[in-house]
Order: sequence, then structure tokens, then C-alpha cells
Amino acid sequence: MKQFTLTILCLSIFSIAFSQGNPEFNIEHKCSHSAHLHEKVLNEDLYNWQSEYLEDYDVSFYFIDIEISNTSIYINGNTTINGTALVDLDTFAIELIPEQTITQILFNGTEYTDYSRDGNNVIVPVSEISAGATFSVQIFYNGQPGSGGFFAGVSNAHSSTWNKDVTWSLSEPFAASDWFPVKQDLEDKADSVWVFLTTSSENMAGSQGLLTDIVDLGNGNSRYEWKSKYPIAYYLISFAVSEYEEYNIYAHPEELQNDSILIQNFIYNTPGCLTANKAGIDKTASMVELFSDLYSLYPFWDEKYGHCLTELGGGMEHQTMTTIGGFSFGLVAHELGHQWFGDNVTCATWSDIWINEGFATYSNYLAEEFLQGASSARTFIMSKQNSAMSQNGGSVYIPEDEIYPGNEWRIFSSRLSYNKGAAIIHILRHEIQDDELFFEVLNTFQTEFADSTATGEDFKAIAEDVTGMNFDKFFEQWYYGEGYPKYTIEYYNGQGNINISSLQTTSSTVTPLFDMLIDCKLLFEDGTDSIITLHQTENLTNFAIPMDKNVASMTLDPNKWTMEKTLGISVGVPVKENQTTFRLGQNHSKENIILFFSDKDFSRKNIDIFDISGKIVYSGETNDSQTTISISTLPKGVYIVKASTNRNDAFVKRFVK
Repeated sequence: MKQFTLTILCLSIFSIAFSQGNPEFNIEHKCSHSAHLHEKVLNEDLYNWQSEYLEDYDVSFYFIDIEISNTSIYINGNTTINGTALVDLDTFAIELIPEQTITQILFNGTEYTDYSRDGNNVIVPVSEISAGATFSVQIFYNGQPGSGGFFAGVSNAHSSTWNKDVTWSLSEPFAASDWFPVKQDLEDKADSVWVFLTTSSENMAGSQGLLTDIVDLGNGNSRYEWKSKYPIAYYLISFAVSEYEEYNIYAHPEELQNDSILIQNFIYNTPGCLTANKAGIDKTASMVELFSDLYSLYPFWDEKYGHCLTELGGGMEHQTMTTIGGFSFGLVAHELGHQWFGDNVTCATWSDIWINEGFATYSNYLAEEFLQGASSARTFIMSKQNSAMSQNGGSVYIPEDEIYPGNEWRIFSSRLSYNKGAAIIHILRHEIQDDELFFEVLNTFQTEFADSTATGEDFKAIAEDVTGMNFDKFFEQWYYGEGYPKYTIEYYNGQGNINISSLQTTSSTVTPLFDMLIDCKLLFEDGTDSIITLHQTENLTNFAIPMDKNVASMTLDPNKWTMEKTLGISVGVPVKENQTTFRLGQNHSKENIILFFSDKDFSRKNIDIFDISGKIVYSGETNDSQTTISISTLPKGVYIVKASTNRNDAFVKRFVK
């Protein structure tokens, strides 16, 4: 799922930027919904927790047969769920909001009227079936779900640009029960799905899979019969209805040789609409071919890919047919990338939404890199890195206690799930230092977890198996950890080396060190340059790199592979062999200074701090390689830190509070 900001939308500027007044959040709805959003997002009582009875069966098939309109969000029809009992089952449960009135429930052909409703949970006592037995339940219902905000399951709007009414569904993450009876469990993918949509014959209705028939019902209505044979997560089932026309193109991935993939597009049937969107739609084919080459063959190639144009402020990666608000390059690339990361392989928990959104955002980067060029790609990834670093903390992984209806914007935080999520994939690619191996990781992940679900740990295991590398530190620091590194560099030429002292501090105390590779571009006195890669293993890491010419200046991360801030790069002075030196840093609150010592032999260091008059304001000692000293009680001013050892050598630094 990809979003635009409310501010940008209200100004009618169509952009794929994620930035907004509050950089933590994306917002993916029209301005007309804004009055309802605050209530929708913050009111946790809109949902109850799921019934424990939902765990007692496995879904194999959904058949949704409903009447819909392009001018209303009212739903009328029935849904059939086929499944298998996982226990001796005498109580069946589904989720359906109270606004949907149930008129009949048939379980294995028998009607049951003695059911109860508890919030969104519908509990049905049934005649017991044994564990392992299959069943079929059909629920008839009708009603109008509540509207308001992006996370409503069904939305309706009027396009003032194209003078068309449109209705569409959006079930992620907890809103499928707004419009059909469902078990909202990420790990319980249905094996297949049918969606039959009855609407006015003036309309067309899009959904996932293949359009197997359009039945003229003879009463001014038609039924669009969509069928998909692929496993599907509940929230990827969808519909969109409007006065559409159909525009189709084809992709030709190399793996299919002479075969092709249908890209089926439902566009408003208004003069000028197709002309305005054709160029953006047409780029989809080259993206399908690119991702099929980089990841694996498009997962649903023998059905289709496509788009339904709606008034959605962004896009939603409904399986095989994205619901979309426009056809900008980045939006099309992001939603298409989801067909691999999100649809074919789905996050097993909402805590691991990185599997969906981080990789879809990085798919946007790869489309920029391979189809638009290096400069465009660099601009894109820099914007994601800068967004991720716009605040000091926050992890890509979402703690379980932060996953609940009413807290959707934490799941879909643009800064963390999308932008930092993409940035750390880029860092991982740099850590692997081998593009062929990196893309083999992505391909293997798609193959091993096809039609299934996965966690961040599952991806980590694949990356380790394919590369033979250990990514424990990487995931602890970048995925579960918080913040980003900050570098202060000193260097000097001497004795045939370029000597570099790299001090890394971090933006969050949660992650005190990022053990990482970082590129350093050296500009030599003769005007030539070279890029070297340093491995930062400790907060203060010293390097002596043989170099046959003098370095005039240097920059960090010239190609924007990693995510960090450079606090300063300066020319240092040579030090005596075995002399104890230290580098000085401050924590993010500015209330402490941190001394990072070059010696690792745990010798005793005496530490004194002097004010500008020479008065000692602190004395202490340490045997550690780094030590933190509180300066919270010191008045503002300039201070000198002196560290000395029993070898009678001393080293001094200045700092300003």
C-alpha cells in the first residue's frame, strides 16, 4: 500500500512523496474524508478483539457474491466460506461488523438461527464435526458500513476531474469485515477465491483473478464473475465499480519466451481519461519484465496484473488488480512490487509489515535504478534515508503490543515501515557487496515462501543461507534497533598510509553501535580519487590503509548506500605509537559526553575536565574503552578534557556546552 499526504492531496498536487506535516504517518484518502479520520483512527472501541473460535478452523475458499453500486457503499449478498476443522468443532466464528445485518446462516446446508454477535465477532453453535473434517458455511447479509477515513472497508467518491462516481474496497489491515464475513488471520490464506459482483450494466466491476464471465441479468444489471486459483490473504480480496472502459497491454518477461502477461486496466469511461493516463499505464509492462528478472517470474502470470482507477489517495496492492488513484511512475512501481512482496509472500504478522512495505518501496528504487537511471535512483533513496533520519528513534519492527485496530498508522508509518524499511534493504545490499548474490537472496525468498507468509526472521535466514554471512548484528541494529549512526572523522597522511580515526555515535541509546561497512571517497592531492570501504566494528575504529599518495580531502558514503549523518571530517595530527588517545562525543540529549579510547588493553586512564580559567570541574578514572560523564550540572561554556595514563602520556580535547 502506498500513500499520499493529506496536505498534498488537498492542494491537488499529484505526487508520490511520502513527506507530510507529521512524518510518522501516511494518509491515503481524499480531503472529503478528513473530518472523519481523527475519530476513526483514535477510537479503539470501533473494533473488538477477535474470537478465540477463529483459531479452530482453516479457510480454503471464499466465494463472495454481492450487489454493489458506484454511488453507494451499501452491500447486499452472501459469502460462502469453505474450510477444514482443526479441532472437534461445535462453534463456528466469523467476523462481520454489526452494521451488516445477517439474514441467514447455513452451515453444511443446515440453517442456524441461534447465533450471537459480540462486536465484530459472530459466534454460531453448530452440530459438532470432527477435527480434519471439511465444511461449508454460507452467510446472507446486507447493510451499509460506516464511512470515515482511509481504513473504512468500503469507500465511495465522485471524481470531479472525470465526472464519474466510484466505489471501492480497502480491507487492510482490519476492515475486510466491513463488507464480507471473514477470518482476519494473515497466516490463514485461502487457497482460492471467487468474487461475483452484480451492478448496473452501465458499470464495470473489477477484482482479482480472471474475469470468467459477464452475465446480463436482463433487468438492467450485469454480474461480473472473477475467479482466482491462487492463495490469497483476506485483505487482498477486493472490488472496484464505476463507469469504466477497459484498456489492456501486455508484458513479455524473458522467462515466458513467446508468451505474455495480460495487464488489464479499468479506466473511467470519459473522454480524455485514457489519454491522460496512458503513458503511466504503459510503463507497467517494462516494470513487470524488470521485477520478473530481478525477483522471479510475476507470481500470477497466468491470470493477470491490472489496475482499477478510483479516487483512492495512493494505491492498494489488491492481488492481481491494484486499486489506484493515478499512474505516476513511483506509485505504479510500488504497488506492482507488492505482487511479490505482500501478495505472493505476505507478512506473517503486522509486526513484520517490512516484508510488504519496505520491499515494495525498494521496488520503487529498483525501478528508478534500472529504468530511470542512477541519478534518479540516488535522489529517491536519499529522500527515504532523510525521512528515516528526521527523528532520532523508531524501529522497523513493530512490537506486538502496538498492533491493534485504532493504531493503524503505526503499522503504516511512512518513516519507519516504508522509508527506513527500504533504506535498510539498501544497506543490506551494500553489506553483501555482491549484487548477483543480493538478488539471489530475493529470488530464493520468493521461491521458498511463495503463496505463503514470512517474518523478518524468515528473510534473515534466507539471506544467511544464500550468502553464508551472519546477519545477527545487522537485524539487531537495523531491524529491531532504533536510530542511525553519526560519524566524526579525523585523518592524516603518514608513513605511507592514510590514517583514519572514525568515531561513530548514534541517534538513539537503544542502539549504541551500528557494526557496518561504510564507503569513503578519497580525493588525492594530484586530483584523482578512489573509494575505499571501511568496516566500523567499534564506536572508535582506527584504520591505517597503505596509500602511495596523499589525501587532500574525503567524503563519506558518496553513492548513498548507507544511512548516516556526517558530523565532521577534519585533518588530525599523527600520534606516537601505543599512545592512548580518545575521541569525544555527546549523547543525543547533550547532557553527557562520551570518551572513546583508542587503547583496548583496559589500562587505567585518569580523566580531568577544566573550565576556561583552568579550574578542575571533574576528576575521575576508568579502565574501559569508553566512558560516559555527565555534564548536566556544568554551566554553558568551553571546557577542556584531559586523559592521562600511568605511561605519563596525555591527550586533550575541547568541547562546548
